[in-house]
Amino acid sequence: MVTTESVFDDCPRVGMGCWAIGGICEANGMAVGYGETDDDESRRTIEAALDAGIRVFDTAAAYGAGHSERLLGETIGNRSDVIVVTKFAPIIDEANRKIVGEALDAESIRAAALASRERLKRDQIDVLLCHKNTLDVAEVPAVFDTLEQLRSEGVIGAYGWSTDFPERLAAAAHYPGFAAVEHAMNVFFEAASISEVAGSNQLTQIIRSPLAMGLLTGKFRAGDRIGPSDVRSNSFDWMDYFKDGEVSAAHVAKVEAIRELLTVGGRTLGQGALCWLLGKSPSLLPVPGARTVAQAQENAATVAFGPLPSSVMDEIERVIDRPPEGPPRER
Repeated sequence: MVTTESVFDDCPRVGMGCWAIGGICEANGMAVGYGETDDDESRRTIEAALDAGIRVFDTAAAYGAGHSERLLGETIGNRSDVIVVTKFAPIIDEANRKIVGEALDAESIRAAALASRERLKRDQIDVLLCHKNTLDVAEVPAVFDTLEQLRSEGVIGAYGWSTDFPERLAAAAHYPGFAAVEHAMNVFFEAASISEVAGSNQLTQIIRSPLAMGLLTGKFRAGDRIGPSDVRSNSFDWMDYFKDGEVSAAHVAKVEAIRELLTVGGRTLGQGALCWLLGKSPSLLPVPGARTVAQAQENAATVAFGPLPSSVMDEIERVIDRPPEGPPRER
């Protein structure tokens, strides 16, 4: 088995999520990107993250229908001191910035990996993740046998799965090149069950939505609305913090209840939310999104603060109104 140390050795414990810099993207007539972006600012953001010490960049073919990968390829290229994580499964229409389906047969996985490698301008994809959260356990052998073959050929260095389902992760985690799981987790949702499976298999946990799609930065107020070109304007079942473009008032209230605790020691609210994750386990690697230089620098500065003090972690658990985890679902 590929160990956490063999892939993410010496990397700072905060990466950069690259969904937002992908820009406009649609699937079935709905927005699945974060709206309009400025590519020059996106390149400067990537460079600022590098300058600030970020060494893990999390992207996907689906982010901007290949656009996020291309921006990373133009800016980072084949740097050996950087780990690029990308994902496959959605079929993309680059020219029209759309997701038009999905494919998980061996030929399609290989084609997707080679296309991502070309867009990223890398000799090898460092970590390739399956991007179908709900992949059936019966499909695990075909998908992960293909990934193991790609690893043996040197197309990819390691692989994993972006999923929120512990039992599905357990069915694949034994594969030799399986190094990481990407799942949702933040101070609103502890993700204890999948973290237990990941821990027992010595997997790095790449944490998506560590800032609750921006809510934990404190920039949203109850009643605020999101524009129609932004994924947060939708009503997907997995979207907890925004519904039909409106910010969740209940979650804003939770932010206010723990604001003082998260900002201890001079941290910003967002840094405190990331430091909460750093305090949960050394195997967690949050990848907060950034679309501006200032955001990248603020996120990277989290590393210097380190985990929240244990007394603060305990007080957050006492104060926050966190519902039971419940059955696994997409998040």
